[in-house]
Formats: sequence, structure tokens, C-alpha cells
Amino acid sequence: MDASPSRRRARRLPLSLAAGLCSLALVSGCSDSGTASPESSPSAARQGSASRAVAELESDYQRVINDVLPSVVQIQTADGLGSGIVYDDDGNIVTNAHVVGDEKSFKVSVATGEKVLDASLVSSYPDQDLAVVRLDDKPDGLRAAKFGDSEKVEVGQIVLAMGSPLGLSSSVTQGIVSALGRTVSESRSGGGTGATLANMVQTSAAINPGNSGGALVNLNSEVIGIPTLAATDPALGNSAAPGIGFAIPVSTVKTIADQIIDKGKVTDSGRAALDITGRTVVDDDYRPAGVALVSVVRGGAAYDAGMRVGDIITRIGDTEVTTITSLAEALAAEQPGDRVRVTYTRGGATRTAEVTLGEI
Repeated sequence: MDASPSRRRARRLPLSLAAGLCSLALVSGCSDSGTASPESSPSAARQGSASRAVAELESDYQRVINDVLPSVVQIQTADGLGSGIVYDDDGNIVTNAHVVGDEKSFKVSVATGEKVLDASLVSSYPDQDLAVVRLDDKPDGLRAAKFGDSEKVEVGQIVLAMGSPLGLSSSVTQGIVSALGRTVSESRSGGGTGATLANMVQTSAAINPGNSGGALVNLNSEVIGIPTLAATDPALGNSAAPGIGFAIPVSTVKTIADQIIDKGKVTDSGRAALDITGRTVVDDDYRPAGVALVSVVRGGAAYDAGMRVGDIITRIGDTEVTTITSLAEALAAEQPGDRVRVTYTRGGATRTAEVTLGEI
């Protein structure tokens, strides 16, 4: 089954909830010396240890929720609902660019009270699907979240996803970090940014419409990512693929948010670029076969390497390029200033160029 990531819009839906209970039965054995006491049997000891472990984990969950949930907000736009995280004590809130869309003002509900607050856009950066909005009047008791370290995130760590899925504010789901370093592309349909996002954190914690912009949190009460995409399964009519979601890593969040807050815009994206615009081309069998250059920035990376309008890129290094998306994903694995070999065709002849990559 092939699951493809795409952003799912926030909306309100009726929900049916089911709870399951599991009971454990202990069996004590007999010996010639008599019946063993349940309190002293090995199985009872194991059960007692398991019960203590469950109680400790439950306590950890409750502590993290109490620590972080007051920093997670609900953002209302004209088109729907999303989530955000209080970034600092000045009332700046970080969220996804696809949550804010083209709007400049918002209604924000914070966990410190029932009052709905006004907020304004500071800046949006769709290339990384991140944005910052600022509360017009900062309420008393507003609590900034604690942000973690991407270098310390490991596969298998328990995480909680917090936000407003399906309009249910202050909701929490749990799972683990399933994988690191994923590169995924967001659809442009339904208000998506179309961004290709690198180094994403994959998680099994449920991410539903409205979770976008919320918090993915470890058991140290640290935000390690912003839930952004949920995978869909084309074989099931693009319905949700359970347990496959993606979050923007905290290192990227801090890099982009700090620039927006300090400068009002992003001046150093850290994302490699060829300094071109292109379109997907197909072969004689109507299969994607490369990216044709529609425009080439004079003095940019591709131009300086001798590439021109009409050239068709087919490889970046050893990575095959067949579509605009695959080109973006190949570049996402590189850094500005890296030197890469680009294979392309011109007039049916195959050529190569050594390109020093620019920056988005």
C-alpha cells in the first residue's frame, strides 16, 4: 500500500468515541507445601511492577499535558480552524503557513481563559509552511512553550500531539517518533502551500485536520516539532492512512520563527535552489520525464553553470528527476553552496553541469 503525505483541511465533523478496557487474570499454582499467596507469587510481583510502570507513565503524560497544553492555542480564520504554539513572552505564536493562508488577522483562543483574542500576522513563509502571528493584547498568565533540541530526537521516543483536531480544542493524542529525516511534499489543493519539506519527523501520534500548527511534545515537556501533514492512502480514496503523520522539526521552527520575529521576514532559509522556474514534461508515453526550465535567473546557480531556458533536467547527482516535486525533493537534501552534478538534455542531447547551488 502506497501512502502519500498531504495536508488535510481543518473542519468540524461529528465524532463517535469508543473506549476499550483490558482486564488481566492472575493464576496462582499449588505445591506440596500449600497454596502460594498471591502477594508473594512471581506473577503477582510482575503484575505489581507492571502496574507501577503504567501508573508512572500515566503520571508522565499528565505532567506533560499540564506543562505544555496552556501554550497551545486554537487559531480561527475565515476558512477554518488550526492550531498554534505560544513562542515567547511577547505574545508571538508560531503556526503553519497553510493555517493562516492569505489572511492578516485572526481570532485566537488560549488555554489560560475562555476569552477569544485578536491576533495579527507578523509574516508567513510558505516555502517552509511556517508563519508567526502576534496577539494584539497579551493576556495575563500567557505561557510560552519550551522548545527542545532536534539533535536529541530519536526514533522510538514517546510523543504527544496537542492541538485542535476537528475543532476540538486542547486535544491530545499519543504515539512515538516513527522515523526521522523524511522529505515530503504538500499539495497545493485546498489552500496547501505546495512546499517540499525536508528533515520531517514522522510520528504515529494521530494528526487530524485542525492539528496543523500545534505541538509535538516529548516527555520532557519540550516541543520537538509542529504537526503539519497527515498521510493519505490513494488506494482508499485518499482517506487517512492511520499512524502516519509528519511534523516540522524544532530546529527549522526556531530558525524560521526567530528571523520572522527579529526581521519581519526570512532572510536565510538554509534551503538550496537552482534559481530557476520549471514545469514537468512527459515522454511519448505520457509519463513524467523531467523538468523543463521555463525561466533561468541571470547570475543564478543554473545560469552560471551554463543552463538555459528549454533545457530539461533529468538528474540531480544520482537522483532521478521526473517531476517538479522530485526536483524539489532532490534539492531538499542539499545545502546552499553545495556543488552538485546536474544532468539535463538540450535538443535531445544529454549534458551535465557542475552547479554551485543558490538559496531559496
